[in-house]
Amino acid sequence: MKDLLPDLCDYYAQDIRLLPLTLRDYGCNSPFWGQIVTLRCFEDNSLVRDLLSIDGSGKVLFIDGHGSCRRALFGDQLALLAIKNNWQGIIVHGAIRDVEILAQLPLGIKALAACPIKTDKRQMGENNVVLNIADTPIYPNDYIYADLNGIILASKALDLSVLKTEP
Repeated sequence: MKDLLPDLCDYYAQDIRLLPLTLRDYGCNSPFWGQIVTLRCFEDNSLVRDLLSIDGSGKVLFIDGHGSCRRALFGDQLALLAIKNNWQGIIVHGAIRDVEILAQLPLGIKALAACPIKTDKRQMGENNVVLNIADTPIYPNDYIYADLNGIILASKALDLSVLKTEP
């Protein structure tokens, strides 16, 4: 099911919250969903590599780059690492790069924009923290659901079998 969110919003209206932020889809996999892992970093993706190096089965990494599009926090090499370690998707409140390659990889990817410039490497950032994006709290270990319609959040996993057609 490609249009997962409309049905989830209809069925779980009281259990979900919308992330009112327009992000572009860059990955090949849509829809995607999973348990949220959070990371806050500014123009430094050192900790992105560290997190993607661990098993991401059933997880989505949400990177808060403070909305900066001056440096790319995610690109093809990190995407390959994410796929190798079973991550379901990556959401970047900031920029990514290598967009043509990313569009062909089996990974859900959403970001504000593309930028060809790589980040600095200062080992700075915070993971497993509550993020606030577009006046919406993003809690570690909550669940995120994304497709071409947008992004919704839930405090617990939603049962997809209740939908008309399972994804």
